[in-house]
Amino acid sequence: MKTYAVLIALVLPLFTVPAHASPELAAKSKCMMCHDVDKKKMGPSFKEISAKYKGDKTAAATLNDSILKGAKGKWGKIPMAPQKVAPADAQKLSEWILSL
Repeated sequence: MKTYAVLIALVLPLFTVPAHASPELAAKSKCMMCHDVDKKKMGPSFKEISAKYKGDKTAAATLNDSILKGAKGKWGKIPMAPQKVAPADAQKLSEWILSL
């Protein structure tokens, strides 16, 4: 029984995401230079983005694409340049934004 408990304790962190992992990833990826979680900066807040795409089943793919390829015309005249982040990180960021 102890063996199972040890295995579960070792494997469980692989399936959970720390609560602060995504804000830290957003800061590390320099997203916070133009965005904030709950207030508009140069770009919309992450909560505004989440609200805009609420209920859209293609939202994660759309955001992922915008992060990696850039976007213009979605939030006004200021375009978002393509970001230099790994595709896996872009996916994590997209999912985190939509969870807000």
